[in-house]
Amino acid sequence: MSLYDAVADLTLTVAGHDRTRRERDTSSGFTRATTTFALSGGGATGRGEDVAYDTPDHEALAEADPAFAAFEGEWTFDEFSRALDDVELFPEPPRRETARHYRRWAVESAALDLACKQAGRTLGDLLGRDYDPVRFVVSTRLGDAGFDRVADLLETSPDAELKLDPTDDWDAALVDRLADTGAVRVLDLKGLYEGTQVDLTPDPELYRLVVEGLPDAVVEDPRLTDATRPVFDGREDRVAWDYPITGVGSVRDLPWEPDWLNVKPSRFGTVRSLFDTLDHAAAHDITLYGGGQFELGVGRDQIQALAALCYPSGPNDVAPGGYNDPELSPDLATSPLDPPVGFGPR
Repeated sequence: MSLYDAVADLTLTVAGHDRTRRERDTSSGFTRATTTFALSGGGATGRGEDVAYDTPDHEALAEADPAFAAFEGEWTFDEFSRALDDVELFPEPPRRETARHYRRWAVESAALDLACKQAGRTLGDLLGRDYDPVRFVVSTRLGDAGFDRVADLLETSPDAELKLDPTDDWDAALVDRLADTGAVRVLDLKGLYEGTQVDLTPDPELYRLVVEGLPDAVVEDPRLTDATRPVFDGREDRVAWDYPITGVGSVRDLPWEPDWLNVKPSRFGTVRSLFDTLDHAAAHDITLYGGGQFELGVGRDQIQALAALCYPSGPNDVAPGGYNDPELSPDLATSPLDPPVGFGPR
């Protein structure tokens, strides 16, 4: 039985819904806005978080008539998901098309949470899996702080493992200091983003510097050009893909059969697309780890829960939200994380 089969026939009654917007400053120098969708029925409420990155998308939603998108009715979960194909979730066109998947995931994850609660079963119960402790990495861009950012993180959490974003100002001395920490597990080259604040121009010298200087790290999202492709000759098994992964088709379209995938649930839009991709990865022996989108609420619990059920031992970029704060608290949880029981009874 596929993962999706385990949830497709859950009964779902939606009697009402509402939305709540949140904001929070981050260590990456921007203010994060998200919107939580809450679907209610049968004395229970299910929640999911919209992680669209453009604040105007959330502002337009907050100003819209609460009834502009209707979810009320009685369904199976699969029927509800299919019905969403015909529901316009944006009162105004989104700034970026990727936001459509993010908002669709918010509604579908709220519906899955509600359906599990109405059934009195957790997602783990339905999948026949335990919520295992979750290994996580702390993701950060060093910025002006340079190595001091890493030093501060390791002083606060000495056993922390790191996911870092190399940038054009990295040099051999910095890479040597990072290597000496023994803490770097993932390098996110962000070579596939376009038109964002985190775009990184593909530089073969930088790629070679970090790939060779941090030989035990997984290398995420390189942009492959005539100049950068040779850096990965014989190292294809260290490459992970994140930004382009939105479903099974996107995995099949990669330059080679991958060894690693970063799973960000919100990128998939639908529960079916996510679960089908998890099944595909299992069938093709692809190692998975979870990724986050600066979630501010229930979305963080849910990505941690999915990691606990499906890829608990990967270098999961699902650290507690406090690690994204500009100032680190001395009492942050350490890895492995006792997972919240996301989706269903709590």
